[in-house]
Amino acid sequence: MSNHKATYESKPFFSDSMLVVVTIAAGLLAFHCVFNNRYGHFRDEFDYLSCGDHLAWGYVDQPPLLPFLARVSRTIIGDSLRSIRFLPALAISAVVVLTAIITREFGGRRFALILAAVTVVVAPIYLSGGSLLTTNCLEPLFWTGCAYFAILAIKRDARYWLWFGVVAGIGMEEKYSIAVFGFGIVVGLLLTKERRFFLNKWLWLGGVAAFLIFLPNLIWNVQNHWPFLELMHNIRADNRDVQLSSLEFFAQQLLLVHPLSAPIWITGLIALLVSPRLKPYRLLGWCYLVSFTTFVVLKGKNYYLAPIYPMLLAAGAVMVEVGVDRTRQAWLRPAIIVLLLAGGAWFAPLVIPVFSVEHFISYMNSLPFKVPRSEHSHERAVLPQHYADQFGWEEMIAMTAQAWSRLGPDERGDCGIMAQDYGQAGAIDFFGRRYGLPLALSGHQTYFLWGPRGYSGNCLIVLDDRKEVLDGLFEHVELVGRSDNPYALERHIPVFICKGAKFGSLQKLWPKLKKWR
Repeated sequence: MSNHKATYESKPFFSDSMLVVVTIAAGLLAFHCVFNNRYGHFRDEFDYLSCGDHLAWGYVDQPPLLPFLARVSRTIIGDSLRSIRFLPALAISAVVVLTAIITREFGGRRFALILAAVTVVVAPIYLSGGSLLTTNCLEPLFWTGCAYFAILAIKRDARYWLWFGVVAGIGMEEKYSIAVFGFGIVVGLLLTKERRFFLNKWLWLGGVAAFLIFLPNLIWNVQNHWPFLELMHNIRADNRDVQLSSLEFFAQQLLLVHPLSAPIWITGLIALLVSPRLKPYRLLGWCYLVSFTTFVVLKGKNYYLAPIYPMLLAAGAVMVEVGVDRTRQAWLRPAIIVLLLAGGAWFAPLVIPVFSVEHFISYMNSLPFKVPRSEHSHERAVLPQHYADQFGWEEMIAMTAQAWSRLGPDERGDCGIMAQDYGQAGAIDFFGRRYGLPLALSGHQTYFLWGPRGYSGNCLIVLDDRKEVLDGLFEHVELVGRSDNPYALERHIPVFICKGAKFGSLQKLWPKLKKWR
């Protein structure tokens, strides 16, 4: 390790066209800020916003970091759609810069840095991550940050393993899947000469740091009887997700990162595994193979592996730069960049709402492939799920408000609004304020833990249920109407006013309303 420190020469940050990279990242941030409010709020965003209003060390379907950051962001810059989505846009723009920094650590020069940055910019999965407030928006930053500190630990000083652990621990507080990346790193260490680090205290101190940062959420899970594990078990039992073979999973990786970028990241993977130039970082190649295999075996969704690609794109950009230099064909550099940008522009409407809905549907139908769907319920939607779930909310709230208006002032104090899932409940909590609606009730995910909020259950406004079911629970059931939006994933949502509970108290009924799937 001392040899690495002796041969390393520090460079100014803005050397090797890093100013160009920062400009590209700033342009990406501006691009997101212009287009990220064209449709509406995404279903999962309501969940994070509602959880942010109930800060805790954990939730049924996620760790606590993103709801906390959403709460801070709303406090500072407001809760307009652009404000809510500024955090993901900023995070993905930071990944662009970090990828270029890793490229420079791999030995890349001006063209390699720009090429790596552009491959991140045009990747559909990262464009999508930067446009929606979801746990996917921060994952690439944490995974790439871990890769960066692993590189520095190998190249400069083992003390960087401590920072690896800090980033990994924070990442665990954002989404548990980073544990797969950590597992891949451990296997990569064992399979390469870098196993020497297991005799170094800084690697173990990094592990301790990661554990201590994750500990509060771990304790929360223990205290609440491992709700996330129960949720994952239920999802598998319900066969909710589309299960992919290893070949299908790989093919969808090509689409998610962009087909034109596939030769670059595949080259980077091969280089990390066999190239003498990148031999010190061979553990990263093994990490990819282990992570890929783990998600295939666990039947993970196609995007679960997406955060790992910046390090492969960085390695691939270095090897492309070497290859272009050997050809002495300088025109190849701008040609490759222009080709990638053109391909990125062609794919961008799939994940960024640059078109009207009608124009997008025509565009989608003209593509030479079918847009992948990750859940069976999404297959019936006109739009891809990430778009379809941005429609229908305000119509649903307006219909709910119509039901609320039919209640007398003396009834409203003990009349709750029962929703079927966190999207519906979160939309009521977010938009309902303008109509004077109370906070919603639901047995779905973390809403179940928040309980019946003191309502007796003798009067409820119920969304998206069946009248024959409600007739068995209440003396009087009135259908107020059905909300609809032709582009929504869930259409024709009925809204009922239900009075005269037959089930006793809502507190007694509550355990039967639990829905973790």
